[in-house]
Order: sequence, then C-alpha cells, then structure tokens
Amino acid sequence: MNHDENPRNEQPEGGASPVPDAPAPPPAAEVSGRQRLKAGLWPPRLSRAQLIVAVLLFGLGLGLAIQVRSTSDDSALRGARQEDLVRILDEVDDRTQRLEDEKQRLDDQRTELENSSDQAEEARKQTLEKERQLGILAGTVAAQGPGITLTITDPSGAVAPDMLLDAIQELRAAGAEAIQVNGVRVVANTYFSGDAGSVEVDGKKIEAPYEFTVIGKPQDLEPALNIPGGVVQTLEKEQATVLVERSDDIVVDALRPAQRPDYARSSSP
Repeated sequence: MNHDENPRNEQPEGGASPVPDAPAPPPAAEVSGRQRLKAGLWPPRLSRAQLIVAVLLFGLGLGLAIQVRSTSDDSALRGARQEDLVRILDEVDDRTQRLEDEKQRLDDQRTELENSSDQAEEARKQTLEKERQLGILAGTVAAQGPGITLTITDPSGAVAPDMLLDAIQELRAAGAEAIQVNGVRVVANTYFSGDAGSVEVDGKKIEAPYEFTVIGKPQDLEPALNIPGGVVQTLEKEQATVLVERSDDIVVDALRPAQRPDYARSSSP
C-alpha cells in the first residue's frame, strides 16, 4: 500500500529536528506628528554660522538689557518734590544768566576799547578795575556787597572737614565771589584738614559754630545749599543745625598777604 509523502513529517538525516517557521514581525508602531517634530528639533543640529549668529544675538540682547537697567536706575532727583525740582531748575537758569551777563560785560568792554577816543585811558581804568577784582578773588583786599551768612552748630562734634569743603564748593558753584570762615579768608588754594569736631582751615584751627560769610547773589546762594541731598540735608543728618540768613550788606574783611611767585613771571614785554 502506497503512502503519500509528507514533507512536514520527514526528518533530515542525522536525526535533526526540523526548524519551525519564524513568526512574522509585529507591525511597526505608528509615529505621531508630535514625535516627529520632537525628533526633528532635538538634539539641535546647528551649523557654525548659526552658532555665531546665536552668540552675537545673545551678546546684543545682554548689552541692551544692561543699558536699559542703567538708564532706569533711580536718580538723586527721582524722589524730590515738585517745588525742589522747580528750585533746582531756577538755579540752573540763574547760572546760565550769570554766564550770559559776564559775556555781555566783556563784549561791552571790548566795544568801549574799540570806540573810545582815548583808548589808553580807558585801558588804564579797566586795568585798575580788573586789579580790584583779582584782589577780591585772591583775598588781598576787603569786599562788601549782598550775600548770606551760613552758621553751622555742631553739638555732637560730627561735622567733618570734607562737609565744610562741600559747602564751599557749592557756594562757589552758585556764584560766591568772596568767602571767609571763622575769620579765615577762603581763596583758590584753601584747604580743610583735621577730624570731625577738630577742623583746620589752611592750617588754622577753627571751632564750632562755623560761620561762613559769603558775598554773592542771595537768591542763588541759599537755594544751592538747600537742594535735595545737598549741604543742609547732609549736615542735618549729623545732628548739626544749619541757619542761612540773607543780607544786602555783607562784609568780608579777612585778608591774605599777597604772595610773590617764585618762578612765574609776566610774559608781556
């Protein structure tokens, strides 16, 4: 009887078992659009040119941020009251007007010299006037005119020399023409030294109360001392008392000896 051949039941030579068929691979998982976008963006693939542009943009943004921050910092005048700001603006206008007046005065002098029938006499008069003005600035002659008296009491001995020097500088900036402090004439090379409560002016010890006698325009001098954060507020923080009095007749009579220069000589023939 013939039997049909069945390849599946045939065994290979040597008694080896037949190899079963491999299972079919599972279908690939479907990739979503979000996953494809994420795979495209990360990790980033930057070219050298893109990296340089990114660094430059970062530096530009950092610089702009620093500039905006620096320009937006609070200034000393941000918290000032409206009347204080108006007073400061008036002071600036007054300084501008003084400069304009000085320019006009010099122009008038030049015109007088050009038009005078006796130019030599006019030049002599102007020379004497200039000598008088320089004598006031140098402290070699007395001066008289409108101005203020600034009196600083220091019960706690906390007023330092640099605070008094700041007052001198503020007065000069406001147009002070002659100053003396406790009988010492203040000139261009005046210096303050010592310690708080023990102040010296040009090497001469002075004691509180410190009295500044100042010739100049009172309407300019007093507001200059009272600006926000200025001389008066600084001294009051040290428990000092500040009194400013205006006057139409101030006398500055402390004198400095005229000094002959050791090396400088006139260059005119």
